[in-house]
Amino acid sequence: MKVEVYTDGSARGNPDGPGGFGSVLHYRDAAGQLHVKEISAGYKRTTNNRMELMAAIAGLEALNRPCEVSLYSDSKYLVDAFNQHWIDSWLKKGWKRGKNEPVKNVDLWQRLLKAREPHQVTFIWVKGHNGHPENERCDFLATSAADGDNLLTDPGA
Repeated sequence: MKVEVYTDGSARGNPDGPGGFGSVLHYRDAAGQLHVKEISAGYKRTTNNRMELMAAIAGLEALNRPCEVSLYSDSKYLVDAFNQHWIDSWLKKGWKRGKNEPVKNVDLWQRLLKAREPHQVTFIWVKGHNGHPENERCDFLATSAADGDNLLTDPGA
């Protein structure tokens, strides 16, 4: 099954304010009928990068069988980690980067790798706040979640 996953993260007062993520999944059933699923959640205290990762994680974790996934994000942090093979280097170096500095958000990178495992995922960068309908919807979901009630606790923030 082919699935398009659109993602965005948001943090108010980055790096220590409330934040949220939004994911929108598009897929077609066997009859060709388009289905859209939206996922979002807000957190009391987090960072923008953590929410960008959570959006991708939530989208991939929502899939209940192996899929061919096109994952769209306006986060260079997320997309470049895979497309520039940073993550491969981090893994080889024991989650270290550059001058032997620790990689940030290792808990979420590990969770994302596990969520990606059963799928064939292509990471695609889109320019944020540029009128892309799905990216704008994800931004709305993320900011609404950040501004909402019943915020979750981000254990890694």
